Amino acid sequence: MKEIIKVEGVSFYYNYGKEDQVLALDDISLNINKGEFITVLGHNGSGKSTLARLLNALLIPNKGKVIVDGLMTTQTDNLWPIRQTVGMVFQNPDNQIVATTVEEDVAFGPENLGIPSHTIRERVDEALKLIGIYHLRQRPPHHLSGGQKQKLAIAGVVAMRPRCLILDEPTALLDPEGRREVMATVKKLNREEKITVIYITHFMEEAIISDRIMVMDQGRFVMEGTPKGVFSRTEKLRELGLDVPQVTELAQILRKDGIHLPLDTLEIEELVMSLCSSK
Repeated sequence: MKEIIKVEGVSFYYNYGKEDQVLALDDISLNINKGEFITVLGHNGSGKSTLARLLNALLIPNKGKVIVDGLMTTQTDNLWPIRQTVGMVFQNPDNQIVATTVEEDVAFGPENLGIPSHTIRERVDEALKLIGIYHLRQRPPHHLSGGQKQKLAIAGVVAMRPRCLILDEPTALLDPEGRREVMATVKKLNREEKITVIYITHFMEEAIISDRIMVMDQGRFVMEGTPKGVFSRTEKLRELGLDVPQVTELAQILRKDGIHLPLDTLEIEELVMSLCSSK
């Protein structure tokens, strides 16, 4: 697979004054392939959100390179095409909603790209249907549930046809049902539409569906691997202040009670099958 994003030896610090600098990222490197689903985990302050903003040129590295589809983020002329390639969805959907109806809000991004009206209409309808909120197109955004608002924010980005989607803790403010709705939407965009996904979360269960997990601590990558590989290292994750999926934790408790179960159990279906076969 060909890479869509390349991070080479990147460091970034926030400058709060002449002698007050906070290092957020410390000499990190990362390759992200087209169509890949990557989840980034880490406790608060580990550098996750800073990384997200560097990947679509909202921030520029103090050291190193971020290359998006062959374009350097440090070159001003590249900023517009980079942000068309890499769309961003933030934690609070209210910060991305600007219009009085759902369909007007989805049209906002394509309008700013100068796309012809008839094409905008097609893109809006396509995005709303793809995300599953076409039936809400005439509704005022403030009448939507939290999950519906976040799906609207995603639809607004999708209408601009990004090839890569970054989601920075998009379910942090949602209830369990809202989280399920958003995760199903993101999974569909990745699996069916082949959109590259970089997903930042602190909900361990949400990382299960990714192809690769990157764990951050103090501005560096400290673990990398498949969900099964990463979540089997329970002690290391807990040293980093992180947890494991509830099913994995339950399987570990059952193993301590003498029930033979795989170390990398992640999903309830796996646990049930393992329990049945162990009888």
